[in-house]
Amino acid sequence: MAVFSINNIAIKGIASTLPKTIVSNQDYVYHTEKEKEQFIKTTGIKYRRIADKTTTATTLCKESANQLIKELNIEKTEINILVFVTQTPDYTIPCSASILQNHLGLSHSCIAFDINLGCSGYVYGLSVVASLLQNIKGNALLLVGDTSTKIINEKDKATAPLFSDAGSATLLSYDGSAKPMYFNLQTDGKGYDAIIRKDGGVASPFTKNSLLFDENKGHSPIDMTLDGIKVFNFSRREVVPNINELVSAFNINKDTIDYYFFHQANKLMNDSLVKKLNIESSKTPSTLEKYGNTSSASIPVTIVDALSNKKQVNGNAILSGFGVGLSWGSAYINFSNTLVLPIGEI
Repeated sequence: MAVFSINNIAIKGIASTLPKTIVSNQDYVYHTEKEKEQFIKTTGIKYRRIADKTTTATTLCKESANQLIKELNIEKTEINILVFVTQTPDYTIPCSASILQNHLGLSHSCIAFDINLGCSGYVYGLSVVASLLQNIKGNALLLVGDTSTKIINEKDKATAPLFSDAGSATLLSYDGSAKPMYFNLQTDGKGYDAIIRKDGGVASPFTKNSLLFDENKGHSPIDMTLDGIKVFNFSRREVVPNINELVSAFNINKDTIDYYFFHQANKLMNDSLVKKLNIESSKTPSTLEKYGNTSSASIPVTIVDALSNKKQVNGNAILSGFGVGLSWGSAYINFSNTLVLPIGEI
């Protein structure tokens, strides 16, 4: 159990950007009418956002970062750290964080690197950035996003209607008056193949056979695939104990939590979490119907969607991400006049 606290780090602002293109799962041609009805009822996903050919995760995160820097009036020379969490980098080599550091015009003294994580990525990313800031101080950008639709076969009926594309930016600062952040992070690599893109890496290099479509499976070896039953069972088994361990370790009263932001996997899963945690559904905002599963960006997208009408946000929240790896984690955070910008579109 990796339970720990991080002091003196404040979340100054959060922004998210989505592609303008909206598709409806009512129009998904590979489902029958009955399948469409059942899929939407179970997952809660009616609409998805799809990036065009020239838009990548770095594009979406860059837009979010620029908006946040502008609204917070932060000097780019004062940003000391840039961490980019994604599973859809621009290139295998180099890391996309280097590209973003250049495109954003940040200082050459800025630390920049990628983290290869998906569904749990925002929680893990917060812990990494906050830990670095404790020593380096100053300001940091946590950029989190994926264009998952680019690595999924549209004919894969179990996977394609789930995912959308999105990017986000969170600016954190060293602040001696900030309340502590608490984390509980876990991993079970035995389930690594539950969500996987088999071909294209060093262990299973790309070949001409990587493009061969399997009619029975609905995908080819180069496509990302998801074992829905395995992921669902893992989530039901691990997420609630993880959150309960976090609140127990730091004597947090669950009734005093203002918001619970879960990874947006599917409605059935998140409804189950609310019931097992015995918390009010009104405290658990959802973006599944409008945006689907935006992978690593789902938590910041949901925060922005739920709270941007308040702009300057105060209160506390439990964040919980879970999925690919298999990895999962929860965090307790505080908002203190945190700037939350409206959803952006490009």
